[in-house]
Amino acid sequence: MEALQGLVEGINGVVWGPLMLLLLLGVGLYLQIGLKGMPVRNIGRAFGLLWQGRTPGEKDSGEISSFNALMTSLSATIGTGNIAGVATAIALGGPGAVFWMWMTALVGMATKYAEAVCAVRFRERDDQGNFVGGPMYYIKNGLGKRYAWLGVLFALFGTLASFGIGNTVQANSVADALSTSFSIPSWVTGLVIMVLAGAVILGGIQRISSVAGRLVPFMAVAYLLAGLVVLAINYAAIPEAFLLIVRHAFTPISAAGGFAGAAVAAAIRFGVARGVFSNEAGLGSAPIAHAAAQTNSPVRQGMVAMLGTFIDTIVVCSVTALAILTSGQWLEGDSGASLTSLAFRTALPGPGDYIVAIALAIFAFTTILGWSYYGERCFQYLFGSRASRFYRIAFVLAIPVGAMAHLDFIWLLADTFNALMAIPNLIALALLSPVVFKLTREHFAAERQASNQVQK
Repeated sequence: MEALQGLVEGINGVVWGPLMLLLLLGVGLYLQIGLKGMPVRNIGRAFGLLWQGRTPGEKDSGEISSFNALMTSLSATIGTGNIAGVATAIALGGPGAVFWMWMTALVGMATKYAEAVCAVRFRERDDQGNFVGGPMYYIKNGLGKRYAWLGVLFALFGTLASFGIGNTVQANSVADALSTSFSIPSWVTGLVIMVLAGAVILGGIQRISSVAGRLVPFMAVAYLLAGLVVLAINYAAIPEAFLLIVRHAFTPISAAGGFAGAAVAAAIRFGVARGVFSNEAGLGSAPIAHAAAQTNSPVRQGMVAMLGTFIDTIVVCSVTALAILTSGQWLEGDSGASLTSLAFRTALPGPGDYIVAIALAIFAFTTILGWSYYGERCFQYLFGSRASRFYRIAFVLAIPVGAMAHLDFIWLLADTFNALMAIPNLIALALLSPVVFKLTREHFAAERQASNQVQK
């Protein structure tokens, strides 16, 4: 067992190492340049499309609304990374890590846009008439038989990652948070999550997207409001927090209190790694949800999809980071969710701990819902649509096991598979980038032409 763990640790060090992070950033930067900064320039317009996407047009094809497709993808991305991941980045990389999280998000918006464009462009119907898509399908339908093995690899890694990072690890995080804050036994938490998640998951994408469409906006707004209350209390420290973020993105920070200090390389490494872990840009998970969107325009759905990265990292992660930095508790040597709890508790003695525990529980629960769909589609790609029912049952039964188990090795394994998903996906995005650029140019050219005709 020790030998196996050592092997997985070695692979994990490579797949989450500097080369992988450079690949993620490199492909994202290449796409952002090829798109001439379109994702960043059109954030406001994308929010308009998201609002319109609540009610699909009569001629739009798909299973769920564009709005619910984004909410389903956000249900999987807004999770422990926004609470524990941000705190870990600051604890290991210093305040400068937040700056590199932001840069990763701005670059990642182009990646997420390209993923969704390809997902809608190359999606197909399964034998039950449902739209299915994602990296395995745009590899098969966009790159051809020569690259089919890459699609199989992605589906395999996605299936395995769903049981780890998207299931047992999340259930364990909820059980730990509720046990610490409310003394609820882990087995009770596991059974409750199994029943609640099972009622949603067994209903398929329609029910998952419906629940996500209601729960995700509520939980995100509630957490943001709590974070803004903390920032209002610590308002005098906000300017200094921004100075720390910018200054130490480019200069080392010395040890102080319980903080061990951090070099610029650590700020970049942990900022990029935690940013990617949180928003999943480039990992290939979100386009599986966007492929089911009711739309006939890959570009419009791509613009909606890129908001997932913006909302997750630029908005939600930033509130967590500023709450931690303005509290001053990042110097005490804590890390992970305990550091975020400490920051909220300092500003809000009493309710602070409970806010973080409840937010962590809800975030993790919705992550389970979102990843159940990702894993099901990957499993279906490997074994056919009739196998979906067996996957759903196995996925639901794994939840209480995760809640009660010690998951150090499972976490490591899941984290490794999660990163391995990115390799075939990034290769496909790079090779299909001419298609993305062409579809984007044609879409905006058609819009300009239509606008000119209206003016005449």
